[in-house]
Amino acid sequence: MTNRTILVTGGAGYIGSHVVRQLGENHDKVIVLDNLGKGFRQAVTTGELVVGDVGDFALVSRLMAEHQIDTVMHFAAHTIVPESVALPLKYYGNNTCATRNLLQACIDNKVKNFVFSSTAAVYGMPDEGYAAEDSPTRPINAYGTSKLMSEWMLRDVAAVNPLRYVALRYFNVAGSDPKGRIGQATPGATLLTKVACEAMVGKRPHVSVFGSDYPTPDGTGVRDYLHIEDLASAHLCALRYLRAAGPSVTLNVGYGHGYSVREVLRMVEAVAGKPLTIKEEARRAGDPAYLVARADRIRAELGWQPRYDDLKAIVSSSLAWERKLQAEPWV
Repeated sequence: MTNRTILVTGGAGYIGSHVVRQLGENHDKVIVLDNLGKGFRQAVTTGELVVGDVGDFALVSRLMAEHQIDTVMHFAAHTIVPESVALPLKYYGNNTCATRNLLQACIDNKVKNFVFSSTAAVYGMPDEGYAAEDSPTRPINAYGTSKLMSEWMLRDVAAVNPLRYVALRYFNVAGSDPKGRIGQATPGATLLTKVACEAMVGKRPHVSVFGSDYPTPDGTGVRDYLHIEDLASAHLCALRYLRAAGPSVTLNVGYGHGYSVREVLRMVEAVAGKPLTIKEEARRAGDPAYLVARADRIRAELGWQPRYDDLKAIVSSSLAWERKLQAEPWV
């Protein structure tokens, strides 16, 4: 337990809310800043919720000063890849420019630690399908580029200020709180397990498979699916690491192995006990055949030990959450 306070931006969203819940269970003091554009009040299970924008420099500075913030965990961002292609300036404005303002406020208020929500999209399409932290960063959309630009800002700010950071590059996040307290409730979500489970409970008429002719065992894309609980625990590991004076570092968060789209859909059918309606469609531009993490460093550097590296556990928690939402919709 600590008297130091953590500011969590985007803490009412899917990933941020799971981290906030784990911080509360760890007895950490939390202030959540979220504009509720994609997040939900009821997702914030601990701490104080402040409704506002991370790009509001005056608000962020006031929160840091009033609450003596020592750590920022920054989740607030737009995250839809196709939208980032269509509306790049929206992504550079919210993801990059707002992060610049946040970092300025951190420096002005002597914030010590920064945990950044980055993405495997910074790698683009790795030549071998696997990405390590030292793999070339070649993003192919504005979402990945906006996150990489934020990583560069962090690097340069930390080089000349006391601020230290952990940037976590997520692979494919999936699943929900195993106890069913919170989960992803955003309308129009694009993550495969979420979409498939929505289709299973009747919220969508079908689930689409984009491309069935990839050079993979079953022709569909292979991804490193990461349970939200393990991703959230990585942030607590990062917090402990920084508070123990660990140096700034950028790390992948993934299991190091992947599942194909068809394997995920078959698991959804197996857990639900009935078939999905599946439509095969053309490949989407920019989708790699494989995208899997090289994820040894996070275990070595942060002592991260995932507990839910199991596709059935991921799908079961996702389906249970969709059934709960169907009975008790979040608004």
